[in-house]
Amino acid sequence: MRVTQLLIPTSKETPNDATLASHIYLIRAGFIQGVGSGLYNFLPLGKRVLDKVSAVVKEELDGAGCQEVSLGFVTPASYWVESGRFEKYGKELLRFKDRKNNDFVLGPTHEEMMVNVVRQSVKSYKALPLNLYQINLKFRDEIRPRFGLMRGREFLMKDGYSFHSSVEDMNREFSLMEETYKRIFSRLGLEFRVVEADSGAIGGSGSKEFMVLADSGEDTIVVCDDCEYAANIEAAVRADKTCEVEPPEAIYAKFRTPNTTSIEALSDFFKVDPYYLIKTVAKRALYDEGKSEIILFAIRGSESLQEVKACNAVSANELIDVSEEELEKVGLIAGYMGPTKAPEGIQVVFDLMLRDATHLICGANEKEYHLIGIDLKGYQGRYKDIIAVQEGDLCRHCGALLRYSKGIEVGHIFQLGTQYSKPLKAEFLDENGKSKPFEMGTYGIGVSRLLAAIIEQHHDDKGCIWTKESAPFAVTLIVSNIKNEAQMSFAEEIYTTLQAKGIEVLLDDRKERYGFKMKDFELIGIPLAVVIGKNLAEGSVELIKRDGLEKSMISTDKIIEEVMDRV
Repeated sequence: MRVTQLLIPTSKETPNDATLASHIYLIRAGFIQGVGSGLYNFLPLGKRVLDKVSAVVKEELDGAGCQEVSLGFVTPASYWVESGRFEKYGKELLRFKDRKNNDFVLGPTHEEMMVNVVRQSVKSYKALPLNLYQINLKFRDEIRPRFGLMRGREFLMKDGYSFHSSVEDMNREFSLMEETYKRIFSRLGLEFRVVEADSGAIGGSGSKEFMVLADSGEDTIVVCDDCEYAANIEAAVRADKTCEVEPPEAIYAKFRTPNTTSIEALSDFFKVDPYYLIKTVAKRALYDEGKSEIILFAIRGSESLQEVKACNAVSANELIDVSEEELEKVGLIAGYMGPTKAPEGIQVVFDLMLRDATHLICGANEKEYHLIGIDLKGYQGRYKDIIAVQEGDLCRHCGALLRYSKGIEVGHIFQLGTQYSKPLKAEFLDENGKSKPFEMGTYGIGVSRLLAAIIEQHHDDKGCIWTKESAPFAVTLIVSNIKNEAQMSFAEEIYTTLQAKGIEVLLDDRKERYGFKMKDFELIGIPLAVVIGKNLAEGSVELIKRDGLEKSMISTDKIIEEVMDRV
């Protein structure tokens, strides 16, 4: 391809709303073009990269026995009503009616649609297992789209769904997809970690995320450097924690504690380590059909509540803060709440660290009073893991220190079980002729987000640095002076030869200054550049590697061989 024939609207100006390197460079280098909040056009260079990334994904999936399909972007809302997600998914699901007043949604994910395909087509265990996928547009009406392709509303996604006759076979496929995803992200030149994750609105019994490590990542992940353990902070676990400080000795009693509405104040008042205090957090849990309730979450004073874990513990759609006025209406006193003195009808969830705990202090649910000498040994409450793992906690698997890192989620795989097949009545006949729901897995990759993730990991202060498998072209030829017949003639010769050898080459034949062309090369980020300039008279050209801008002089009779070796 010749640059004079290609739409590449490069720019020196940084977009007003862009803060991340990927957002800035993808727009400035002419890969994408913003058309609305969280909406982008892919220009020729961007489409080439998108196709390259999609090809890697497709090649690995096809090699793993998956089959590609293409489902409708517009989905009948009735499928979502059947699965129970029409209300649960929230406002990110764009709902609309057609001219006949039928309800539809723009698919943010396609579990329901794919289940419908299979329930109409597969009737026997003999047709299983089955893994179907698509690389297609999705839409999520993000409340605050930002960071370019990182968090857009419309995006290209690979979503796959597997169907099985048993849990064991579903787990086998889950492991196969994990290994397949590892190969995909490795081929794309990404540094990533596989992390344990929360299943969120997709549901299911277990899931893993694939996180590209980058300081600009929105997700906080907990990492152990001594073993392979990594988890999203929403799902992270740690080794059991103890306290070396002696516990307070006290007989159960109510104690006046004026102006002690925080853990810090309470710890100072009793001269007690926060480990022996109970922090009681009130949240309003929101459910389907507008239902809600106030719930108390009890954790040790030395810990922090992890809201996603807490939300999952009560099977809510969302947790929101509660005002002091709302607390008073149900008989709770802000700053003095305690799990053992909750008003009747108020649900309490205890963290696992509090099971059988003794020598505790908590609120008496009476203004200016706390209870001392609390003993939960044998206490029959509801116990769940609801605390946030902190940096410096110990790994449950090897005992080493855990640390925080930042990551960009580019893939997510789920063990769904019968989460969708049961409500949608998707069933098959087993070996004994008995009707059973399909065991399912689902597997997603943010294909358009991968473009941003690659640049977040691979860029410098001059622009993009594409990896080998993702680059729009393998090499660019830069003619220093197109009016020089010898330079243009040699450039045309290399151009034709490399194309004949199957190398994707871009010839910069513009009537522009050499410096201008070099800045575009640095901005666009093609892996190699061959500069044909004044050294041609001496029988050599300059070869520049974009990563590090390493330069070397190569003789003209060796340049084809050198490019082939590097590509």
